[in-house]
Parts: sequence; C-alpha cells; structure tokens
Amino acid sequence: MTLTLETGAGLPTAESYASVAAADARCASLGLTAWAALTEANKEIALRKAMIFMSTYRTRWAGRRAHQEQALDWPRYNVVVDGFPVPSNIVPVDVVNACIDLAVRAGSGAELLPDLDTGSNSVKKTKVGPLEDEYFQNTTDARERFVAVDALLAPYFGASGGGNSIKLVRG
Repeated sequence: MTLTLETGAGLPTAESYASVAAADARCASLGLTAWAALTEANKEIALRKAMIFMSTYRTRWAGRRAHQEQALDWPRYNVVVDGFPVPSNIVPVDVVNACIDLAVRAGSGAELLPDLDTGSNSVKKTKVGPLEDEYFQNTTDARERFVAVDALLAPYFGASGGGNSIKLVRG
C-alpha cells in the first residue's frame, strides 16, 4: 500500500509528513544504516507508527489546523517561529524530520506508545512523629518521551504547550 504524504494541502487521507525517499536521505546523511536495511513496506509502516505517536502533540501545537477535514495536524494557521510566520500551506522541515526520527525508532522495533505498566507502582510510606502516610509511587511514565524530538518541535508548540495559547510578555 502506498503511503499518502501530507504536502501542505491539508489532505483528508494523509498518513505521513515524510516520504520514504525523504527518510532515506535523512538517515543516509546521519549514518543511520539500520534504516536502509528495512524493506519499503516496513519503512512505510514505521512512518505510519511515527504519525500515530505525533498525534500525541495535537494539543501542544501553536495555531490551528488549516482545514477542517485534514487528517493530520499540519498544515496550520497562526504559527510563528523565531518571529516569522510559518506559511499555512506547508509542513515545516522540523516537523518532517521529527516524523523521520520517530520512524527510525519504530523501524528498529521500539514501541513509541507503550502501555503503562501499572504493576511497577510501589507502596511508599513516610512517618513523621505520630503521622504516617502511605501511597503508591508511580515509577513509570504514561508515555515515552523523546527529548531530541521534543527539542526539534518545541518552537512549534504554543506558549504553554497548548494549542490555544498566546505568549504574554510584560513590559
């Protein structure tokens, strides 16, 4: 099945921000040889898995979707990065690269959205004088965090990490 690429038109059937060719080029330039060993079909699957993960950013993006029926979060209106407006008919290169970086992880077998392991919570007790507290300490995070991807995308997030926010500066 051929991957449907978001071109900036706000396609209702788009499945990825990045093409296999773009992923191949980025991985080759970064020396990520494991990606080259994947079949075309497995690369497309990895790019789709990356998009499933990228949907977790939906409430964090600045601005709003450009088209009501578009399948993915980009293109967007009202996004400003480094003082310059991002055109509402493109998918920024950083967003495409983040998609590729996540696809590389998915292609290597990493689970981008693992289930929360509630079994690794532990009972914690604290006692101060006659007072005693007992609670569960969650030792797992609800979602995998990818620091490099978050850093790449940070300029495209709203001021407080939500999509419907503005940056306020006091004089």
